[in-house]
Amino acid sequence: MAETTNPPPETTDHNLPVVSVGDISRAIKGTLEGAFARIRVRGEISGFKRAASGHLYFTLKDADAVLDAVCWRGGAGRLGLAPEDGMEVVATGRITAYAGRSKYQIVVETLELAGAGALLKLLEDRRRKLADEGLFDEENKKPLPFLPEVIGVVTSPTGAVIRDILHRLRDRFPRHVLLWPVLVQGKGAAEQVADAIDGFNQFADAATPPRPDVIIVARGGGSLEDLWAFNEEVVVRAVAASAIPLISAVGHETDTTLIDFVADRRAPTPSAAAEIAVPVRIELLAQVLDDGSRLVSAVNRLLRELSTQLEGARRGLPNLGRLVEGFLQRLDDWNERLVKGLGSSLETRRAALGELVAHIPHPRAELRHARSQIDHVAGALEPAVRLRLRDGRNRLDHAAELLRSLSYQRVLERGFVLVRDAADSPVMMRQGLKPGMDLTLHFQDGDTGVTVRNGGTRKPPKVKRAKRPTDDDQGSLL
Repeated sequence: MAETTNPPPETTDHNLPVVSVGDISRAIKGTLEGAFARIRVRGEISGFKRAASGHLYFTLKDADAVLDAVCWRGGAGRLGLAPEDGMEVVATGRITAYAGRSKYQIVVETLELAGAGALLKLLEDRRRKLADEGLFDEENKKPLPFLPEVIGVVTSPTGAVIRDILHRLRDRFPRHVLLWPVLVQGKGAAEQVADAIDGFNQFADAATPPRPDVIIVARGGGSLEDLWAFNEEVVVRAVAASAIPLISAVGHETDTTLIDFVADRRAPTPSAAAEIAVPVRIELLAQVLDDGSRLVSAVNRLLRELSTQLEGARRGLPNLGRLVEGFLQRLDDWNERLVKGLGSSLETRRAALGELVAHIPHPRAELRHARSQIDHVAGALEPAVRLRLRDGRNRLDHAAELLRSLSYQRVLERGFVLVRDAADSPVMMRQGLKPGMDLTLHFQDGDTGVTVRNGGTRKPPKVKRAKRPTDDDQGSLL
């Protein structure tokens, strides 16, 4: 029988247990997640990429180290910031381990720009990009209406901004104001402001509420971070696409946002925006009164000048009486000279000349003759005018009587009925009538409503004709 040899027992020189790679990875991961369950890390984004799955992968680095970062697809849509290489950010999340590569990483939940310097760099880059697209060009600016009927205001419904705007409008020139309440700061504020601008532009001119003639986008002062919603691309592009003139009034006088470059007019404060939107009513009234006074003065001056010209023209006309007197005196002078020069030999001629002078009509006689002719012509025309008027009145009466005879009211007087539908349109044929349709019957003495019981396709019931009497049916007179 063969001897069985057992292997020698394993010997160790220490008491450490042997663990698997997976065990040690899980232990490290638990330790990291327990120690760094919530952490904020500041660093510069590098190697940013977006996977086909929608997850974001990048690294955070500074002068001393590099930290891998991942943002799952569900959280990527809620970041509120578009990560870019070179952007300095503060990432909030938790530290975990990725066993597949023996690396630790931060699972990012939120991202914030780190400091005003990073915000200003991002703002300048965005401004330069939008300016290259031509969104800030001066030829794109629309003129503001002189006196808008309706003013749309995009701002927070609470706070001093809307009260300042309404108070300033009430002092200067009261107008109808439409408020579109929005968030002016924080997550979702930019989208709400853009939607409000687009919404006002969707209003129809004759709709209720009416379409604004000008839009004011307003917010009070604040830090660069507080005003950041008005630097977002979605807001700038909404302003550029607005067909309604728009005034930006974001922050105080020293605050500048990208909406100020694309707006048709920038106001240093919300109150100043109200002053830009409407003129001062009292000043307009004073201007109208002043213009009216100047117009009256100009008309009076023109009337005086025309009166002076007329008086000068009147003075330039010759006096007919004096003109005749001059001729008569000259004639007498010639007559005397003839008498003295020719003596008795010219007596006959002088007599003839005197007779000729006697037949010269006097201007007043000519005027009286002309006036009598005018009176005669006027008297002859008056019967003709009266006859013409009477003939026109007769034709008008005849046309009115013809119109009355053709009126459907005359037809109703003969026992007919006019049928109209719910739209007050005449029903000409029975086709198209449906059961339950409401109709109105117009009689001579009034209207009554009926409801169709059967449709227009039903044939009318046959009318039984009365039996004609025969000789057998005729009764006897006896």
